[in-house]
Amino acid sequence: MEDNQAPLQVEIDEAVARGLYTNLALITHSETEFLLDFLFLQPQTPKTKVLTRLITSPVHAKRLLWALKDNLDKYESRHGAINAGQAPAEPRAGVYQ
Repeated sequence: MEDNQAPLQVEIDEAVARGLYTNLALITHSETEFLLDFLFLQPQTPKTKVLTRLITSPVHAKRLLWALKDNLDKYESRHGAINAGQAPAEPRAGVYQ
């Protein structure tokens, strides 16, 4: 943050603060935006619904990627490596579980 900017004040209502658990993300994009759909897939249930959708610009998607990488690095330095298997050679059409 630049020195001449006031600190960002963020408010959050109770329902949003509780959050949503997701274990599946569907990611698609166009030339001007990225769509991130978050779902909860129950074991042995072949059907689910989108819990929430985030729509953002390519620039913000890249900044989000950097922020996630930075936080994952900090997490792993404190708690050890996260075993997520190997990255798929070819992800399944934007599906990340």
